[in-house]
Amino acid sequence: MNTLDTLPVTLDDVLKAQELLEGIITKTPIESSRALGAMVGGEVFFKCENLQRAGSFKVRGAYVRMARLSPEEKKRGVVAASAGNHAQGVAVAAKSLGIKARIYMPLGVALPKLAATRSHGAEVVLHGHNVDEALAEAQRYANETGAVFVHPFDNVDVVAGQGTVGLEILDQVPNVDTVLMGVGGGGLLAGVAVAIKARARELGREIRIIGVQAENAAAYPPSLAADALVPLKKVSTMADGIAVGRPGQLPFSIIRELVDDVVTVSEDSLARALIFLLERAKMVVEPAGAVGVAALMDGKIENPGTTAVILSGGNIDPMLMLKVIQRGLSAAGRYMTVRMMLDDRPGSLATIARIIAENDANVTGLDHTRVGGAISMGDVSITVNLETKGHEHSEQVLAALRAEGFHPIVVH
Repeated sequence: MNTLDTLPVTLDDVLKAQELLEGIITKTPIESSRALGAMVGGEVFFKCENLQRAGSFKVRGAYVRMARLSPEEKKRGVVAASAGNHAQGVAVAAKSLGIKARIYMPLGVALPKLAATRSHGAEVVLHGHNVDEALAEAQRYANETGAVFVHPFDNVDVVAGQGTVGLEILDQVPNVDTVLMGVGGGGLLAGVAVAIKARARELGREIRIIGVQAENAAAYPPSLAADALVPLKKVSTMADGIAVGRPGQLPFSIIRELVDDVVTVSEDSLARALIFLLERAKMVVEPAGAVGVAALMDGKIENPGTTAVILSGGNIDPMLMLKVIQRGLSAAGRYMTVRMMLDDRPGSLATIARIIAENDANVTGLDHTRVGGAISMGDVSITVNLETKGHEHSEQVLAALRAEGFHPIVVH
């Protein structure tokens, strides 16, 4: 019997989930990206789940899981834990189904995500300093009260619901060769892999499924290599939507059988991808939703052909966006901070300003310090923040400063 027929989630499960979701979710659009296609030498399409209800794909799996509860289970209510997208997905699904929802979120959760979850009618309880602590408390509450715990990814109904994204991609881009998406616990990747691989078998063709993780939160590569769940000791990434230190057992059992590869991207690559999506695609996407774009821009996918990238969510905190934009501009050579020592005499700063102006860079900030452990009498330390036009332009500005006898050190 084919592997696809023996997995815990099948194409039939995904098709039934699609029926349940009819009229509940948005069939999100597919947008082509000529700019990214030119970079990789093939057609590239964005599956815009950042435009989904509640801002991410999570409502699909949450609704399917909760719609299948018995009347008695629905009466007991549901409980979940999340730092954002799963919380909002559960809240929206609960409101649609008339189920009481209690959601644990960690202390310090982004205010926009907290406010959005509450606005959908869920009771929100702040607990713990990370999602793992919030999850433990949600599980304790479920055990104590009988409320149904809605797991973010380790459940057959959740995985089937997320797989409906794959069915839509095949309807919208029938000739797709490669599908890319971020992976944290693995619910989306597992569900999409089931749907697309099964349909590809029916069509007698191959479609590659590739997951992408942030390199500082990449539990899947070592787990796949060991053929066992390998938890990470530390997770650190701006992509909080996929900051999961241990793969889900159910998704892992599917991913190891069906997924062609899982690659990783750096934080700088993520920041560049977000800038690209803002500038060239006019898309507001959270870091976890941009990892597939980062992988393409980094050349991590060989011969991608016609590619669909799932932009899995758009729930980004404006404060994080501000930091990410600055990091992305720096990574792209469009923002630079330099420090240098000058003689503390009239005209030195004016010379610096002239060189920068002559080389068409823009000063956005300046710090001028006469005292400090490394500053000699008669010297002054200046730190200059500059807007530049890319790596070549940055090097041009630095070369011009050196030609005048200065010794700029790039600090950011």
